[in-house]
Amino acid sequence: MTKHITDCTILNNGVTMPWLGFGTYKAKGKEVHQAVETALEVGYRSIDTASIYGNEEEVGQAIASSGIARNELFVTTKLWNEDQGFDSTLRAFEASQKALGLNVIDLYLIHWPGRDQYKETWRAFERLYSEGSVRAIGVSNFQVHHLRDIIDEGGTVPAVNQVELHPGLIQQELQDFCGEQGIQLEAWSPIMKGKLNNESTLKAIAQKYGKTPAQVILRWDIQNQIVTIPKSVTPERIRENADIFDFELTPDELRQIDAMDADKRTGPHPDQLFWD
Repeated sequence: MTKHITDCTILNNGVTMPWLGFGTYKAKGKEVHQAVETALEVGYRSIDTASIYGNEEEVGQAIASSGIARNELFVTTKLWNEDQGFDSTLRAFEASQKALGLNVIDLYLIHWPGRDQYKETWRAFERLYSEGSVRAIGVSNFQVHHLRDIIDEGGTVPAVNQVELHPGLIQQELQDFCGEQGIQLEAWSPIMKGKLNNESTLKAIAQKYGKTPAQVILRWDIQNQIVTIPKSVTPERIRENADIFDFELTPDELRQIDAMDADKRTGPHPDQLFWD
C-alpha cells in the first residue's frame, strides 16, 4: 500500500518518480507561484508544467525559493507541438531549461504526437537523455500505435506516457500495452475537472471513508499503478488532494469505479489533433 506523498514508482531506467504530483495547467503568474509554494509546503515533491502553459519561469522561481534540495524534487516539462523536429526540439529544451532555472530536467515529454514528426523529435529526446540533460524521457497523449512506432524502430522505450485518464476514460488497451512495455502511465485531468463529483458510485465510496469523490479517484489511480497529477490553485484543495494515503480501496470498489468507464474525454483525441 502506498502510504506517503513521497512514495515513488521506479521508471524503466531506474529513476524514481512520485506517485502523486502537482499539475499547473493554465495557472499563471503570482497564482501559480503561490500554488507551487503551497504544494511544496504540503509535501508534494513532483511538479508538472509545460512550455505551452507559459508558467515555467514562475514554477522555477517557486522551486528555487522553497529551500528544498534539488535531489528531493521531480520536475516535468513538455515540448509543445510547434517545436517538434530535431533541431527545434533542442532549442525548445534550452528555453525550458532557462525558464525553469534548472540545468537538468527530471522528465521531458513530447506533449502531443501530432501527425508525423514525433519520431524525429524522439531522436532529439534521446540525445538530451544521452547527454544527461534529462533524467528520463517520455511522451504525452500517445496512443498504442504511436508508441509502437517508436519502439519498433529500436529506439529508447519511453519512460512515461501522460494521458487523459479518469473513471470516465480508463483506456484499458493503452493501460495494458504500457504495462507490457514497462511504460509508466500518468493521468492528467484525473478528476475530470470535477465532472464526476456527483456520481453515485464515487459518492457512496467517499462517504464510507470520510473522503471526497476526488480523493477516491486519486486513490483509485495510485492503486492501479497510475501516477496522477491533480491541479488546483486553491490551498484547501491542494491539501485535500494530498490527503489520500490513510485509506485503501477494496478490490470490489476498484471494480465498481472501473465500471464507470464511458470512453468520455474532456480534451481532444490524439489522433485528431494536428497542426500546420
